[in-house]
Amino acid sequence: MAKKCGCAATNRVNSKENKNMQNPSDKYRPIETVGHRQTHVENMVKVEGGKFAMGTNKPILVADGEGPARTIKLKPFYLDRHEVSNADFDSFVKDTGHTTEAETFGDSFVLENLISKKELEKIQQAVAAAPWWLPVKKADWRHPEGPDSNIENRHDHPVIHVSWNDAVAYCKWANKRLPTEAEWEYACRGNLQDRLYPWGNKETPKDVHYMNVWQGKFPEKNKKLDGYLATAPVTEFPAQTKNGLKNMVGNVWEWTADWWDINHTPTEKINPTGPPTGTDKVKKGGSYMCTKEFCYRYRCAARSQNTPDSSAGNLGFRCAKDFN
Repeated sequence: MAKKCGCAATNRVNSKENKNMQNPSDKYRPIETVGHRQTHVENMVKVEGGKFAMGTNKPILVADGEGPARTIKLKPFYLDRHEVSNADFDSFVKDTGHTTEAETFGDSFVLENLISKKELEKIQQAVAAAPWWLPVKKADWRHPEGPDSNIENRHDHPVIHVSWNDAVAYCKWANKRLPTEAEWEYACRGNLQDRLYPWGNKETPKDVHYMNVWQGKFPEKNKKLDGYLATAPVTEFPAQTKNGLKNMVGNVWEWTADWWDINHTPTEKINPTGPPTGTDKVKKGGSYMCTKEFCYRYRCAARSQNTPDSSAGNLGFRCAKDFN
């Protein structure tokens, strides 16, 4: 049984009431309406519509609402082949002047192992439920480990320290949207039913690494058998699905459009979008901080949650788009 890993411990302590908040993305117009090229889909994968079993009748983390399995029918849609990169997000910020919520709040959560000694000496608090998460002043997408870090050599890595609100703003600018949880899981499963990972049940088939997760005892030692201590480039590792999606599981958690709920019925649903309101948003896929012993959430059926204004050093996103 995986121990509690603090996946949802990076919520903002003084998080705003989110149920009726105006989405900050409302101030952005789609990219095609402000003199830019229309959204291209060549870096997206078309996911054919169909039926699938969402969730599982063999949940590993029951409290997360992984079960029961329920039949879902979806229409076709596009999904980004890769997670949104720092370079992608930089284009958005340069075009819109967007300020992320981490920048507005003035801090974000960083894994202790990645923080410099100088910055560690400044920190006076930690998350009780997850002491390896430390709130670092001036940590944001440009400074992932704090003000003495940068993304100079990480333009192809996934953007992190972005809230759900930031992700929605980016997707709207790109004339896209966040995927629903159902769409995300359907794409992750890649037409394989009741499998743990997009490619099957074996974590490293033929000793090949398909994802970036923690190898070793968390949080003390990452053996980096997959080659990475923290994030990896969005193009790294073989495609996880037959249609070419990369890093659906591992690397960074990915925001979805849905509000969080753990009470599901086995009733068949068509194009579900989750509850109409809530306090937390669903994130999927796990991250480089996950291990089977401590956070076995790098599975298609696994899920976790954060408030929409939360951000952390292992949380990013990818966008979806309707197929017309």
